[in-house]
Amino acid sequence: MENIVEEGKLTVFLKGRINSDNAAHVQNDIEELLVENHEMDLILDLNELEYISSAGLRVLLYLKKKSGRNIFIINASPEVYDIFNVTGFSELFNIKKKLREISVEGCKVIGQGAVGTVYRLDEDTVVKVYESMTSVEEIEREQKMAKHALLMGIPTAISYDIVRVDGKLGTVFEMLKADNFNDMIIEKPEDKEIIVRQYAEFLRQIHSVELDGESLPDMRDLFVSFIDDLGETLPSDLADRLRELILKMPKCMSTIHGDVQMKNVMFDGSEPLLIDMESLSVGNPVFELQALYIAYKAYPEDEKGNTDRFLGITEEMADYIYNKSMENYFQGYTEEQLEDAKLKIRIVAYIRFLHLVSVRGIGLPELMETRVKHTIEHLREDLPKVDNLEV
Repeated sequence: MENIVEEGKLTVFLKGRINSDNAAHVQNDIEELLVENHEMDLILDLNELEYISSAGLRVLLYLKKKSGRNIFIINASPEVYDIFNVTGFSELFNIKKKLREISVEGCKVIGQGAVGTVYRLDEDTVVKVYESMTSVEEIEREQKMAKHALLMGIPTAISYDIVRVDGKLGTVFEMLKADNFNDMIIEKPEDKEIIVRQYAEFLRQIHSVELDGESLPDMRDLFVSFIDDLGETLPSDLADRLRELILKMPKCMSTIHGDVQMKNVMFDGSEPLLIDMESLSVGNPVFELQALYIAYKAYPEDEKGNTDRFLGITEEMADYIYNKSMENYFQGYTEEQLEDAKLKIRIVAYIRFLHLVSVRGIGLPELMETRVKHTIEHLREDLPKVDNLEV
């Protein structure tokens, strides 16, 4: 039996089979380790455990009761996990399944964002591979958010499995058979007017759903934190004014996805579905629409070819998508009202964009200084024109 002590936790690696023949021996060995490493949480790694009998389960129950410590069980194979589940022990212990390994070599990329890349595995299955999210708990939180959104009436793709993909974590979705809005624009540019109108209607559908503001983040708080994070990058007078405008916005319970550009809206048959639910929150729709401005306007401003590399479309098409999306989203607005809404969206987008390029470092490093300079210039020009940021 091998073990390691790391970050104040004792991890014991159980191997082979645990049954009536060796259960007592396993119990004694673990008890000795617990005495040597007192007050530490116990992690049992079952990566190489093939089988555990009722005698082995009784050992775990005994250790839990006697030690009074937290016991976490990880890397249980499907077969071993089923034993815990059938006997009800999955309710007594914090147990995690062993993640299966899959490959995306040769798979088509059908979606890409700051958090990860979505690949089609086969006709009925896609996998989202995370670039920056490295915790299983974070992915489980995203799955929980997606289920919450679905129950509230938001068309959402629900994942059924967490996997490992070339050393990274991924989550698998079933029954996503079509492309995303971005692919549709690329494949059928002649239908762009219809596609963009459908996209804007989907955005309005999302924002018409009000969620529980007690259990979800408020986008006002998030954007204030962005301003705080920017520190000296954002001049204090601009920071103070932006903070003031955001804090005086009334509470709004509208659903906010957080990154609903066209690549993140998939299809099941003819029904649009959202993916990437880790940033689900509530707030005024301006906090959603700002992400469109960043994708289609802000990043391309100082980087020729950005939309082609990131979205596979020309800058002219990106302009069309953004402007037509706004026109369709704000149906019934006068031209003056539409321009006012776009101004507010732009200002909110500048906050997020500055945070992305200067704090998170997303984008070409050699363009960061230029982007920061131009964004601050835009804020100085646009901020005096507004007295609120609601759309």
